[in-house]
Amino acid sequence: MTNLPRRSFLKGTLATGAAAVAATVLPFSAMADWPKAAFEAKTVEDAIMALLGSPDTVVSTAITIEVPEIAENGAVVPVKVSSTLPKVESITLISEKNPVPLVAQFKFESDAVQPFIATRIKMSETSNVVAVLKSEGKLYVARKEVKVTIGGCGG
Repeated sequence: MTNLPRRSFLKGTLATGAAAVAATVLPFSAMADWPKAAFEAKTVEDAIMALLGSPDTVVSTAITIEVPEIAENGAVVPVKVSSTLPKVESITLISEKNPVPLVAQFKFESDAVQPFIATRIKMSETSNVVAVLKSEGKLYVARKEVKVTIGGCGG
């Protein structure tokens, strides 16, 4: 038997213990859903259909997307989305030319919440960032192009 360095042993033990506690303490309903079909979609329309149930969207000027015109590094592209639409239920981010176009979905449980998100995404190449908002049962969309100089998805 080889002697493991103490630090490596402790890291492994702590990581395993934390994972076991999280799996037993967190109720299943608190864990994130995994929309497998939406993440397997290869087009924007297919991702919207799989995640939101309909490919029908209306272009809206009530959605504001803030992204850099040129992203020097596609691995960390800052994105902010806000809206003046009423009763926003969710904001979905899609990057058109990524190998997996669906980036993220943010759900809002209350009508009193301001529809705003700020995050960083990966982009493999120059393409549109698409924001799809669900408001009062309808889907609204806005797009903004980002020129990527160095791809973030392995490119």
